[in-house]
Amino acid sequence: MTGDTRPLAVFDLDGTLADTAHRQHFLERRPRDWDAFFAAAPDDPPLAEGVDLCRSAAEECQVVYLTGRPERCRRDTLEWLAAQGLPEGPLHMRRHRDFRPARVTKVEILRRLGAGREVRMLVDDDGLVCDAAAAAGFPVVRAHWATPSEALREAQEREGRT
Repeated sequence: MTGDTRPLAVFDLDGTLADTAHRQHFLERRPRDWDAFFAAAPDDPPLAEGVDLCRSAAEECQVVYLTGRPERCRRDTLEWLAAQGLPEGPLHMRRHRDFRPARVTKVEILRRLGAGREVRMLVDDDGLVCDAAAAAGFPVVRAHWATPSEALREAQEREGRT
């Protein structure tokens, strides 16, 4: 992010920019089928509200993507972002074998990002992430436009998988 001094607009992916409803069934079974869940991500339809907000934020901010998706999904994720015509920006993903809750990992990355730049907003659908980010002093926009999934919420909090 060197050279760009604009404020940062940080966007989550699943449930914020990407509609994961078509792949939720992989998380509703036991055991959860994480490989199939992530393999289906390239077929996610975009969420218009999130996409519009991201494009609008890019007029004044540098867009950064912050997702709980594992690093192994990087290529598919970058291709999906480009296919939606979303602004280019750094993509922060979950490190291999890091299963801490999203509310912990995302706030940790936000703090790193905010050490040298203004974070204008975090846009995320996970209420626990939003609460933790707000408590840490970051401006939050709660993405309420996707249908909530209890299975995904549990996966984010208890299993640290997305």
